Order: sequence, then structure tokens, then C-alpha cells
Amino acid sequence: MKPGGQMLEIIRLLKDEYPISRTALRYETPHQMLVATILSAQCTDVRVNMVTEELFRKYKGINEFAEADLQELEQDIRSTGFYRQKAKNIKNSSIAILENFSGNVPDTMEELITLPGVARKTANVVLSSAYDITEGIAVDTHVKRLSFRLGLTRHTNPDKIEQDLMKLAPKGEWSDLSYRLILHGRAVCGARKPEHGICMLQHLCPRKGVE
Repeated sequence: MKPGGQMLEIIRLLKDEYPISRTALRYETPHQMLVATILSAQCTDVRVNMVTEELFRKYKGINEFAEADLQELEQDIRSTGFYRQKAKNIKNSSIAILENFSGNVPDTMEELITLPGVARKTANVVLSSAYDITEGIAVDTHVKRLSFRLGLTRHTNPDKIEQDLMKLAPKGEWSDLSYRLILHGRAVCGARKPEHGICMLQHLCPRKGVE
């Protein structure tokens, strides 16, 4: 099967298995979505939601995050890991939004990636979830792992993986494809022990990098 046909079949099967595809992160505003996505790096969505439940009560908007005491913010998000860098990115990106974007989280890729701590993955999640705008495919650790195993890319760099996937998948599927690959990575195609016996993609999967 040609790569394009393989991708369409993967999309079809993922849709059947995971009909509901959206971020599991809880948020009410674009800025809350940005904060939650920054916190989600190397952390489970369940943990992030536990942290943000209290965090968003304490810091009610961009101004509060921009004015936050950095050490206190670090402790507020400590359990998400890499808390020093995440706290710095949350505070500095909030300051940048106030100073450069009149307090509104940007709704373009070009502007979002100017914010501290925001690369294409984070920007894609914010755009698709907060603004229903599709600019690309968010490549997290699950998407990276599954894309390689399925033979959809030969790259390990997330930006290059994204470009490979965008060439294969119809644009209208980009956002949902990311979320569905994440769901499949969590449920079936784990990093250490992929469950080949119950995987509906097994007949399409060359299992690259899997012993």
C-alpha cells in the first residue's frame, strides 16, 4: 500500500476506534489552554488537570500570571515536573501577551511561536483547541513514537515529523489525527510494551524500532 493510502486507512481505523477526539486538558479561555499545554510537557493530562484546577482559581487571568512571584508559581506547579522552566515560560509568555498582543493570546502560528516556551507543538494545540484553527499537526511523544513505528516518517525531529504527516494526511484531519494517535499511544501502542495482539493497525504497521 502506498504511504498516502496507508495514512487514509490509518485515519479511518482510528476514527472507528476513537470517535471522540479532543484534548483532555481542561480550560475555559485561550490563555488557560496555553498554560495547561505548557504544563503538559512530560506530564500526564490527569496530573495537569489536577494542578490547574487550583491554579486557575488562584491566578484568574493573564495579569495574575504575569505578576506572579516566580518561586511561588514554581511550587504551585511543582508536581508537573520541570517546574522551574515551566513557571518561567508561563510568567514570561503572559508578560509578552500583555506587552505585545494587548492581553489577547495570538491566534496565528507566526505570533504564538514568538512567546517564551511556545514551539509548534504547543501552538498547534492552542490553535486547534482554543480557536478551532488548523495550522499543522501537534507532535508529542506519542505521535512521534507511533509515526515512526507505522513507517510514516524516518525522522526523530518533531518539526520534520509534522511535515511528513502533513504531506500524507488531508488538512481537515490534522488536528483529530494528532489526538487519536495520542489516544492510541496511551491505550495500545505504549512505549515499552505495545499491545500488538489487540491493535487494529497491526496489519498496516511495520513495527519500526520495535523488537
